Amino acid sequence: MGKTADLTVVQTTIIDTLHKEEKSQKAIAKEAGCSQSAVSKYINRVLRRREECGRKRCKSDRDDRSLERIVKQGRFRNLGELHKEWTEAGVSASRTTTYRRLHDMGYSCRIPCVKPLLNQKQRQKRLCLAKEKQYWSIAQWSQVLFSDESIFCISFGNQGPRVWSKTGEAQKSSCLKSSVNFPQSVMVWGAMSSAGVDPLSFIKSTVNAAVYQEILEHFMLPAAELKILFQQDLAPAHKKTCSVKVTEE
Repeated sequence: MGKTADLTVVQTTIIDTLHKEEKSQKAIAKEAGCSQSAVSKYINRVLRRREECGRKRCKSDRDDRSLERIVKQGRFRNLGELHKEWTEAGVSASRTTTYRRLHDMGYSCRIPCVKPLLNQKQRQKRLCLAKEKQYWSIAQWSQVLFSDESIFCISFGNQGPRVWSKTGEAQKSSCLKSSVNFPQSVMVWGAMSSAGVDPLSFIKSTVNAAVYQEILEHFMLPAAELKILFQQDLAPAHKKTCSVKVTEE
């Protein structure tokens, strides 16, 4: 068995690789064909010294916690605003350091998800519906035809502010953008079920009862099966008598 000084390039490469994979020194020694003490000395003298090289972090964990607290207080602020508040708190750092710290903590500047602004009554109704249908079978859900209108932005630069969030926080309330008004856009109607999607209907005017009835007759009814459960929201045009009659038929 060779000493540390006698280890070959192949052996040191094996030790480097298996040490990164967090293998035991005994397993590394067996794979490299050397003594366990040789592996231990190499790790202590070479690898750990290598890990200690490089520039040390100039900011403490306390500074990092301060930055994360600032981000959580205003996730929709840009990098310049976050950097300014962090430095005003007594931290000496560049914009690059601020961005790097945010990235190290898992934050990225993303386009926020958009959700309708719901009041408490609307939330309660949705919760009741979810509890009522939570034990439905696949066969029951396959009979449902979901439909809705959706607006797609077509003008440049209307995405609005971005949000600082971590992976998995897209639906967190503090990371959501409420959809209360819309920029220049185009509206389409569509439907989907377990069988697939219906053709899109581009809506060129305000959706009133007459327009909605025409959409149902030309796009929904031809594609619908003999027995379906038609799912729609409670938009004013959907609740008109003529629209209700078409959906019931």
